[in-house]
Amino acid sequence: MRTVLVIGIGAGDPEHLTLQAVAALRRADVVFAVDKGDTKDDLLALRTEILRRHRPDDGYRLVTAPEVDRDRGAEVARDGGRYRDVVVDWQDRRAELYRAMLTGELAEGETGAFLVWGDPSLYDGTLRLLDRVLDGIAGEWAVESVAGISSVAALAAAHRLILNRVGRPVLITTGRRIADGMPTDVDDVVVMLDGRTAFAALSPDQRAELHIYWGAYLGTPDELLVAGPLDEVCDEILETRAAARERKGWIMDTYLLRRGADER
Repeated sequence: MRTVLVIGIGAGDPEHLTLQAVAALRRADVVFAVDKGDTKDDLLALRTEILRRHRPDDGYRLVTAPEVDRDRGAEVARDGGRYRDVVVDWQDRRAELYRAMLTGELAEGETGAFLVWGDPSLYDGTLRLLDRVLDGIAGEWAVESVAGISSVAALAAAHRLILNRVGRPVLITTGRRIADGMPTDVDDVVVMLDGRTAFAALSPDQRAELHIYWGAYLGTPDELLVAGPLDEVCDEILETRAAARERKGWIMDTYLLRRGADER
């Protein structure tokens, strides 16, 4: 039996790891990591720091592989069919990468671990890819998912928010899904994966009725936070975001759009 752990490592702070995650990490014989290149080398550095703090012994092997290319231009295109094709192609090549790492590095009786940002259940495809990969590999395999602190939870904590209001739902979605406007039946919308700052393209009427609670690099020393009426702080967020991306070469941000912010 070979075991694969998918461990949520939180939004950026090595202290985000739960006790369960630390215990799982200490079981690993092999830790797998995808290297996203020079512009995101601090992401790999964070994983290294997590290992230094929570797995200080030398009883594991760190195996890295370069990230497969992805057509980001197609992702933001309005053509949904093209976007799906690009994502499927990327997932196929990512699956091959995982298959090569698992079959080449994990021996019978060993335990491997993938350290994933936030929580494995929220906008992370590792579990889905492993289902595909392991279905085509001979032998017995077990997969375990270990919960982590998502950027959604980190955002709420940073702004001292309660995401749900009494008797009302919360929607977690992507920037692509709100590009044509806020939903009319949900007043609290958490937006992730918004590379094109969809909040700035909302109509003036919608912007006037919304508050935004925005955060980038949550849980890291570079954390950035802005909150206020959307029509008042929109330009500040755009400028802050652009400067941060220029400085670091990448950005991860999440935000809550709230209609009727003064209501409980």
